[in-house]
Amino acid sequence: MEERVNRAVELFKSGYNCSQSVVAAFADLYGFTEEQALKMAASFGGGIGRMRETCGAACGMFLLAGLETGTTDPKDKEEKAANYQLVQDLAAIFRERNGSLNCGELLGLKKCNPVEATPEERTPQYYAKRPCVKIVEETARIWAEYLENQKK
Repeated sequence: MEERVNRAVELFKSGYNCSQSVVAAFADLYGFTEEQALKMAASFGGGIGRMRETCGAACGMFLLAGLETGTTDPKDKEEKAANYQLVQDLAAIFRERNGSLNCGELLGLKKCNPVEATPEERTPQYYAKRPCVKIVEETARIWAEYLENQKK
């Protein structure tokens, strides 16, 4: 699974957003191409559409949780509850390891309105001031650990 963690980091460093990077690193496990994964996760980067709300890496992990345990039967309350419990458990681990689920808090940003939709240029300065690479790595690791524990 370490290769998937490394892949998520590579994807982020190549310019994909945090959510895309996490989802695409595991997409093949769920029958999706990398292109499909990149598209389905595109809107969650930057704390959902760069609004600095829930961290995009965490959103990507939650999307994977849906692919892993989500139900397609709207009446299946047990499966729905199991999926929600998994998301809550993953969120708790994410918070414990990163300090918050909120993108703006993770980046140390104050809330500003309106939020600028245009992503920042990916420069060495960008990577130096942002914890995003580490958060993407840690999020992919949380998901990899979950998958490994499921095999046991």
